[in-house]
Amino acid sequence: MTQTTMTPNTTTTTTATTSSGLRSLYLIRIAFSLIWVALLHTTSASLMAADRPTVTAAVLLVIYPLWDVIATLLERRLAGTGPTDRARTTNIALGLTTTAGMIIAVFSTIGTSLLVFGIWALLSGAIQLVMAIRRRHTVGAQWPMIISGGLSVLAGASFAAMSASATSSLSTLAGYSAFGAFWYLASATTLTIRNRHEQR
Repeated sequence: MTQTTMTPNTTTTTTATTSSGLRSLYLIRIAFSLIWVALLHTTSASLMAADRPTVTAAVLLVIYPLWDVIATLLERRLAGTGPTDRARTTNIALGLTTTAGMIIAVFSTIGTSLLVFGIWALLSGAIQLVMAIRRRHTVGAQWPMIISGGLSVLAGASFAAMSASATSSLSTLAGYSAFGAFWYLASATTLTIRNRHEQR
């Protein structure tokens, strides 16, 4: 059996590579969120809870949790196995389940779609919060993701609660995604600053 010993330099290089990969993934997430927000806002601003989502809105609602699954798979490939791997697997299963549920929900009403989205945002936010807390000692610079996860839990609960209101609309989801983009930007910036300090 061959054993591989991780030297301090090797560990530092691996951590830097992981941070760089996460930073790139965060930037991709930002771009996706901003495009998603723009499309949802322009196509669904006037839709209310009792309305059925338009075809464009339906596609956007289905794509969002599915994209989170893809991003989580990319993140797992970057970080490899570790203490957060089980959480990532759970998040992937949750995203796929939500995608299937959203496919059914978009044939109903905006209110039903908001309920499904809200439950997903709450649970995925909790998973993100757990992963960020566990990763703060290895990768570092995770406070934006901790805040983002906590806010996602609150937002998800809010969406689920407002889904029964006749005045609720999809515009609230655009705000959720926009704030998510902001926190990914904050995390990417924090990782960049941390890496520069470590390289000095």
